[in-house]
Amino acid sequence: MEQQLTIWIGHVRAAIAVAEQQELERRQGQERRPPVPDWIVELGIGQGSPPTEVHAGHCHAAGKRRRAIDRDQGPRLLADGTRACAHCRPDTSLGVLG
Repeated sequence: MEQQLTIWIGHVRAAIAVAEQQELERRQGQERRPPVPDWIVELGIGQGSPPTEVHAGHCHAAGKRRRAIDRDQGPRLLADGTRACAHCRPDTSLGVLG
């Protein structure tokens, strides 16, 4: 019986060590993650294609082809005819009337 308990204690200690390592890696990942940009522009397909849509940095509707832009670039892109996202409404946040 004592031997079985010793084996179980070993399993529990191993499981705790794995859980602690996973938690450490999760925290390190969060610390190393770059900050969410304030504004992003979604890019068209192909090299040299025009931007397709302006989004707030946290917008869930933005596609994978995107890059961060600053607050000055957002209104310029919108004025040049780039669409504003209908979900996050960056035109309203940036003070640009459509």
